[in-house]
Amino acid sequence: MSTAPASRLTALDALHRSLGATMTDFAGWDMPLRYASERDEHNAVRTRAGLFDLSHMGEITVTGPQAASFLNYALVGNIATVGPGRARYTMIVAEDGGILDDLIVYRLGETEYMIVANAGNAQTVLDTLVGRAGAFDAEVRDDRDAYALLAVQGPGSPAILKSVTDADLDGLKYYAGLPGTVAGVPALIARTGYTGEDGFELFVSPEHAEQLWKALTEAGAPHGLIPCGLSCRDTLRLEAGMPLYGHELTTALTPFDAGLGRVVKFEKEGDFVGREALEAAAERAETAPPRKLVGLVAEGRRVPRAGFSVVAGGQVVGEVTSGAPSPTLGRPIAMAYVDAAYAAPGTEGVAVDIRGAHEPYEVVALPFYKREK
Repeated sequence: MSTAPASRLTALDALHRSLGATMTDFAGWDMPLRYASERDEHNAVRTRAGLFDLSHMGEITVTGPQAASFLNYALVGNIATVGPGRARYTMIVAEDGGILDDLIVYRLGETEYMIVANAGNAQTVLDTLVGRAGAFDAEVRDDRDAYALLAVQGPGSPAILKSVTDADLDGLKYYAGLPGTVAGVPALIARTGYTGEDGFELFVSPEHAEQLWKALTEAGAPHGLIPCGLSCRDTLRLEAGMPLYGHELTTALTPFDAGLGRVVKFEKEGDFVGREALEAAAERAETAPPRKLVGLVAEGRRVPRAGFSVVAGGQVVGEVTSGAPSPTLGRPIAMAYVDAAYAAPGTEGVAVDIRGAHEPYEVVALPFYKREK
């Protein structure tokens, strides 16, 4: 009799358990879902700071004289224009334009790049990149075991990190990274995140993860920092209107279908995988978009979930992709793909079918929440 493969453990697994975390399987990893109250964790990130273990994410390094040309061919973005020390949000698509994953690409040096893929797609991204690299003088390396990833997110994060590093955080722009030392640990310090707040992601060697977590916990205590799990990370990204692969992004959708056509750079030099299909998708999105991604805010208290139908006039006009109670708004919210005729903010008569009851929802523009700069 076959048994399911054991979940992978991050370098911080024992520490999470010692903190009483509720653990869950996520993309083959045993990850902390919450430590106590997910609402308290959510609110801490919005008002103070939260500390996350994101070591399940997939790091892939690309090096070589033609690394930039290769990534321009393999991905939809113009990676050749990313300056050293900067990062770019982009996507990798199939030949038919379907999204295989959304990615962040960091340029670490003149001919060195690090790609961060979603945990559930990391092997697919790695295999696809290896398959596309043949004609280029570039090497694709699986570095998933080389990194642990910690994130400090929230308005208090700059002050916390400044207290344990001499790196120039004031000069570190959004979507940029620099090598430095944090609490005595060598790290790549990136000003990126998935919460809608200011924050930092710290890529370190797994053997240094526990030392860094403890140092950040101690430094963050006066600022109200608490450990946070994947549950509040999901409600934070939902409020910020950030897509989640498998929900707002799938192989059945192109970047244009997802309202993220801006990441596709047709003007870049040379051909790239999916160009022809994406040009057709861009034209469709301009002339006759089938559905658009919108925000929905509940008038009542019932919470929509992914897969629930959006209805209007007794007809199904869309589908919820993500839904949850919003601690910040105090009402349930959702993202949904709806027919273009019902996508304008303020459209009346829109509801979500929640177990047979048509609960009224307001159509709003995304994001639901945007932090003050």
